Amino acid sequence: MVANGTIAAFTILTGQEIQSAGVRAIVMIEIVGKFADRVAHQLRGLPQVKSLHSTNGRWDFIAELEERDLSGFDETLRRIRLIEGINITESSILLKTSKVG
Repeated sequence: MVANGTIAAFTILTGQEIQSAGVRAIVMIEIVGKFADRVAHQLRGLPQVKSLHSTNGRWDFIAELEERDLSGFDETLRRIRLIEGINITESSILLKTSKVG
């Protein structure tokens, strides 16, 4: 099959690569006063923050987080809550993703 082009390549996956992607979550963040730029800068510096969205309404930012496990997620959330200028956070762990359309 390799000789006739049916199989073009081989891949080896280790146990670590086939494990769960870890914990993914959305964290809604409310900022105190005029700290938005400072808070955004610090959040962008965390490798666990995969994207950061500014919003209108109740929350000032929505951060998408990715961590290896719940313990790591808990530690990252603690670090986020210690950032000066963050008033309140609310998080939701993403359980299953379905594509619409």
